[in-house]
Amino acid sequence: MQNKITQLFKIQYPLIQAGMVWNSGYKLASAVSNAGGLGLIGAGSMHPEVLREHIKKCKKATDKPFGVNVPMLYPEIQKIMDILVEEQVKIVFTSAGNPKTWTSFLQSKGITVVHVVSSVKFALKAQAAGVDAVVSEGFEAGGHNGREETTTFTLIPMVKEKISIPLIAAGGIATGRGMLAAMVLGADGVQIGSRFVASLESSAHQKFKQSVVDAKDGDTQLTLKELTPVRLLKGSFYNEVKSLYQTNPTKEQLQELLGRGRAKKGMFEGDLENGELEIGQIAGLIHEIKPAAEIVKEIISEYEMVRGLIKKE
Repeated sequence: MQNKITQLFKIQYPLIQAGMVWNSGYKLASAVSNAGGLGLIGAGSMHPEVLREHIKKCKKATDKPFGVNVPMLYPEIQKIMDILVEEQVKIVFTSAGNPKTWTSFLQSKGITVVHVVSSVKFALKAQAAGVDAVVSEGFEAGGHNGREETTTFTLIPMVKEKISIPLIAAGGIATGRGMLAAMVLGADGVQIGSRFVASLESSAHQKFKQSVVDAKDGDTQLTLKELTPVRLLKGSFYNEVKSLYQTNPTKEQLQELLGRGRAKKGMFEGDLENGELEIGQIAGLIHEIKPAAEIVKEIISEYEMVRGLIKKE
């Protein structure tokens, strides 16, 4: 299955596992890469030396390409970038910041750079900054999200119309059918997050994985837009947020309720009462915890099957 994305990353399938905080350590990244996709280590929840350790372990676990996702608002960003260069990481996905800041630096070190965007405006800015590809993520996605609230299948054709670099679709994709639909609309590949949360190799807590499997249609909500929009699984903390909104809170009151470390509590430590449970709308279509390799195989098999049926028609 060769196209712009497989050639850019030197992988078998145009399928990228998202670098999700508290979910995407080296075990998940290496498993996806070994299965023919592109695994990403999520640096957003790692101190610099922890990230270095994960990169080293990922190299031992796979001889296939893998990358690192780096939110650029990270407080120790210079240390992170230095580690990426020192450890000779070949692929970096940047997010949550201006792509102009680090793209040239990374590319000068021989690193392929991809930037995550939520609108046509930011896709054009990323292209102007010289990135090698963009991930266009619709607001169906889990975790922190764009303020535009543009859905994936609206966003992809609009971005495709305006840019010339490779385009990766993200948000609300967890199946081969979803992958095919995104590529029919103009994507060259897909980035999948939520489905890999419910994998054996995900570093998420078992309780969080099970809550994803148990989720139904309508069980997530985009909230805390005054801070940074985030899609949460409805639960105890979400209900606290909802109750606070009924009092017309200030931004400071919302920040006080959020506090620090809630994502770690919920996703990594399994505190379903007090933690943030970040997951996409597609959770309602995830029914089982499986090995990452099996997930990749199922997605690609369904993609090829449905694509073949359409061709026959």
